[in-house]
Amino acid sequence: MELRHLRYFVAVAEERNFTRAADRLHIAQPPLSRSIQQLEETLGVQLLERNSRPLKLTETGKFFYLHAAQLIAQTAELESMTRRVGNIERSLSVGFVGSTLYGMLPKIIRRFRDENPTVELSLHEMSTMDQLRALKDGRIDVGFGRIRNEDANIRRVILREEKMIVALPEGHPLSHAKPILALRDLLNETLIIFPKAPRPSYADQVLAAFSDRALEPRRIYEVRELQIALGLVAAGEGVAVVPSSVYGLKRDDVSYKELDDPTLVSPIIMSTRALDESRDICEMLELIYRLYESQKIPYVPRTDRPGDTA
Repeated sequence: MELRHLRYFVAVAEERNFTRAADRLHIAQPPLSRSIQQLEETLGVQLLERNSRPLKLTETGKFFYLHAAQLIAQTAELESMTRRVGNIERSLSVGFVGSTLYGMLPKIIRRFRDENPTVELSLHEMSTMDQLRALKDGRIDVGFGRIRNEDANIRRVILREEKMIVALPEGHPLSHAKPILALRDLLNETLIIFPKAPRPSYADQVLAAFSDRALEPRRIYEVRELQIALGLVAAGEGVAVVPSSVYGLKRDDVSYKELDDPTLVSPIIMSTRALDESRDICEMLELIYRLYESQKIPYVPRTDRPGDTA
């Protein structure tokens, strides 16, 4: 029994007429009739009541038609999916920490897709430490995070150092006290940090900034993510030190102030497997630098990019 036998039988069963079925299949009627007879002989059953007008299916024929139609539909789907997979030359899986979505990452992803339509790109939100494990496990190919962590199996490219700024409730006294704030100005405020877990995280970068300057906030409030932190700031529950990319997140109930120390930064780090010098990794990195330059965004110059032979 061949697939064409199933197609022929389904056409006859649906048209209830050999002539119309032959026209539908673009074949002559005699070969169609012989094919149906061969199918019945192969199965050892009668599928059609040929003496009836229009043709009727036997009970066995009805059963066979339902399953034959289903198999043909599955075959068509298999053909379609196979063509689709054949047209997708490559795939790239990207991990990212949530705070990077407020910067250039969305534009990077859109541009990469536009320039590489045959690459199937998937996105996965995960902490920096989870990204490192996922890279080594092969679950992602690229990670965008903020934590500086040395691992011999991971290549890390510091793309840029993003300035930290202070998020204040709208109308807070500090928002009008002076044009630029210092961490010391925040000591009497409740400091809202994120994410609460997993650690280490951006929260530890903020706490380290205070500790390195021998400063200790009066009270610390840990929350799960940036959006919650900003919501609590808006509610007057405290202040938060956030990456400057949140300027793009417009809120009428939160104001932002710059900090006076240029060393208060949080890195944007692109991580890949140490030996991965694939075409897609190189193209994404080159795209990032092009976008930084076109947008006049300060970045960390890099010469030993993946794929360089020097």
